[in-house]
Amino acid sequence: MAENQTQKRIMLVDDSPFIHKALSKALVPAGYEICGTFRNGLQAVEAYGNLLPDLLIMDITMPVMDGVQAAREITARYPGAKIAMLSAMGDEDILTEAKEAGALGFMTKPFANEELLAAVSDYLTK
Repeated sequence: MAENQTQKRIMLVDDSPFIHKALSKALVPAGYEICGTFRNGLQAVEAYGNLLPDLLIMDITMPVMDGVQAAREITARYPGAKIAMLSAMGDEDILTEAKEAGALGFMTKPFANEELLAAVSDYLTK
């Protein structure tokens, strides 16, 4: 990594430990730092201000607080927050609701590493 480039920090929020591992396996070798992993939206809301990641990748369907509500709360407090939603559901209404809550975009599970890395790179430049 060039001296003037800083490693981009990514926060992961998904109730599946498998997804945490899959995302980390794709992102860390590509030069990203995983600055925090959480299992529900409430944990994400509580941790976001301390971590201030460059990008938050968050599942939509989770216990305690879903990703859409967490995105709404995070972007209300931190208007510059970059949030990408990740879900197995490709429902158009959910996609619209997530964007209205402040999400930059939507990635579906399962994901190909190349597609994930391209999307992450795109979201970081928005």
